[in-house]
Amino acid sequence: MSIKVGDQAPDFSLVGLGEGGPEVVTLSEITGEQNILLLFVPMAFTGVCTQEFCEISAGLGAYSDLNCKVLGISGDNPFAQAAWAEKEGISLKLLSDYDHKATEAYGIAYDQFLPEKNLIMGGVPKRSAFLIDRAGVVQYAQVNESPGDLPDFEAIKAKLGGLS
Repeated sequence: MSIKVGDQAPDFSLVGLGEGGPEVVTLSEITGEQNILLLFVPMAFTGVCTQEFCEISAGLGAYSDLNCKVLGISGDNPFAQAAWAEKEGISLKLLSDYDHKATEAYGIAYDQFLPEKNLIMGGVPKRSAFLIDRAGVVQYAQVNESPGDLPDFEAIKAKLGGLS
């Protein structure tokens, strides 16, 4: 079962690549600074995931203006994510959930990802969005069964507008 609005956001420590190399980002250590939007995507270098993160990258200023930090999460290793970001111009912070622990904690893993296309990998995250306020409480949650469906970013921004 996935995390719902009103739940305390499960903590995690995930690796991302910064300018100085690998760095660990722990949710509980950045909670309180500003609101946080977690965007889980199935995998790097795929069409809809690239579209989503490119569009978010182009509009990051709107989230900053709403006091929100956006983090992109996939099960890819951080070096693959960095290559993807460089190739596509993705500028939001990408975090690797390589062992799928955050995906499991948020209850959003596919049992088998797209078996009809022979992508029978378990543990891949469903395309999901979780808006977490500065107290660490989930204020918006959307989990899409279809990997081709994007989150409702207008609803997320509307919710952000009502948070401090």
